[in-house]
Amino acid sequence: RQRQVKAETEAWARAAEEYRQLEREMLDRHLAPQLPYVKSLFLGWFEPLRDAVARDQDVQRRKRVKHVYAKYLLLLPAEKVAVIVMHKMMGLLMSSKDGCGSVRVVQAAHSIGEAVEREYKVQAFFQKTRRKTRSKTESENDPGLDKEQAKCRKLVKSLVRRRKLTEAQKLVQQEIELEEWGTEAQVKLGTRLIELLLDSAFVQSPADQTPDSSPDFRPAFKHVLRKPIVENGRLKKKHFVIECDPLVHEGFESTARHVEIPYLPMLVPPTKWKGYDKGGHLFLPSYVMRTHGVKDQKEAIKSVPRKQLRKVFEALDILGGTKWRVNRRVHDVVETIWSRGGGIAGLVDKGNIPLPEQPETEDPDEIQKWKWSVKKTKKANRELHAERCDTELKLSVARKMREEDGFYYPHNLDFRGRAYPMHPHLSHLGSDLCRGVLEYAEGRPLGKSGLRWLKIHLANKYGGGIEKLSHESKLTFVEDHLPDIFDSAANPVDGNCWWINAEDPFQCLAACMDLSNALESSSPHGAVSHLPIHQDGSCNGLQHYAALGRDYMGAAAVNLVPGEKPADIYSEIAARVLDVVREDSMKDPATDPSVPLAKVLVDELRTWTLVAYRWIGSWSSRQ
Repeated sequence: RQRQVKAETEAWARAAEEYRQLEREMLDRHLAPQLPYVKSLFLGWFEPLRDAVARDQDVQRRKRVKHVYAKYLLLLPAEKVAVIVMHKMMGLLMSSKDGCGSVRVVQAAHSIGEAVEREYKVQAFFQKTRRKTRSKTESENDPGLDKEQAKCRKLVKSLVRRRKLTEAQKLVQQEIELEEWGTEAQVKLGTRLIELLLDSAFVQSPADQTPDSSPDFRPAFKHVLRKPIVENGRLKKKHFVIECDPLVHEGFESTARHVEIPYLPMLVPPTKWKGYDKGGHLFLPSYVMRTHGVKDQKEAIKSVPRKQLRKVFEALDILGGTKWRVNRRVHDVVETIWSRGGGIAGLVDKGNIPLPEQPETEDPDEIQKWKWSVKKTKKANRELHAERCDTELKLSVARKMREEDGFYYPHNLDFRGRAYPMHPHLSHLGSDLCRGVLEYAEGRPLGKSGLRWLKIHLANKYGGGIEKLSHESKLTFVEDHLPDIFDSAANPVDGNCWWINAEDPFQCLAACMDLSNALESSSPHGAVSHLPIHQDGSCNGLQHYAALGRDYMGAAAVNLVPGEKPADIYSEIAARVLDVVREDSMKDPATDPSVPLAKVLVDELRTWTLVAYRWIGSWSSRQ
């Protein structure tokens, strides 16, 4: 618990102290310490940004008419604000899905302002708790303390009458609850801090320079207007973004381990939910619903009686109280593949796609094709870069939590009522990589039923059409591939690597290891398993419609009633559409103008349907 409290309350202070120590080391030794590239950037930006924030704080203190953001800017020390701004900006740019190293200004400003508010509230709450403990002790020893509090109230009234509002506000502020700043205040504060970062953060080009030339320093971040573009058939309006310099962008893939990641999984069970902002983390501000600054949603959830939300709170507490841990064997495999360059088992390749060479021709059509090809390749490389950053963030969390006996994920809701972990990167609702690397911290003996479901789970994770078969066929599939399963568990990287061909390779590998352990033990049914067995409804909305309408045919199509094998309503609908289009294609074109279109579509639909059934049909015939 002490470690969790420290993690929530001292993260930014620790980072600021680290930069101060590095500065002292540089002054003492008269040279820069050996640091990772991005860490050296942070160190170079820390002092000028800290000084810029401190100057702005001094200016705002002296002003009679202050900016709207001023009162929030003055709440934290300049060095802590500087660390928050640097790390939050780099974290946002790393998480950007466009691969260009850019983030919308409003999004960045809101995120930075929110982080400052969160840190201030943590520290204020911490100080208030200490004050209350001290006051309680003093009141027990000093019966006259109540008289002091009465005097304090009289003093406040007196100050108000004499129009000394500032002094009165200081006294009152110590006794009242901290109110939320609101989105507008967060954005205004964040915008000002981004301005200070843009003016303070620079990078030096490593290009060849003569001894007489001055160093090539340029801004690390730019404020850029993005023009309207059409992407995936949708118009993106023009908007301002913060874009980082290519030198900063290049270092992203090795940045994750040096960036402070907020809301890490907890080392102790989360606080039970008791209200809109009461529950979850011990000190970090936590809200039962993600409102994204929408005031009406916030007021709506706050207005609901607590008794009415009791079941919701209980459900979130159960999810948050589930203890997880890192599956070290799977994590070792992931790290080995990643260190060798990735590119298999669903991991993104660490290398970029080579740009096409310019054709030796002056044909304008060929030149235009080449330009389009270059543009397409650059876009693909940006996407690969974004995926690599995302993978590094996930692995960074796994490395931090690897040696823990267990950890917990506080959950909250979105506006639809769906529950999600509050930690954004590595969770059991993430990608195959995330799910494969995580397992329950508390194992259970499999038993006869558990061993059967473990085999079914393995078949489902292998996919390729196997997940559409009956349970008995899945069990047969696993029995037929036991040699491959044992090899995958014993030698996952340099063996036959059967698991790599699975649709969910890392989850499949985890199941191979678990099943192998059970079958090689003296008592397979008594083997302890830590593996989550995934089960999910199919087309939940249609299941509700079928149940409400007592529609037996619809229920069978969405697995609401027992069947020999899992039904797939999408394939059924595709088959029916194919029949209708095939009938239309055979009509007389003279009387029906849609026949030519039907003839084109029938081949497309036939190909799509064949792909869906090819694997299932071929495997079933072999059985």
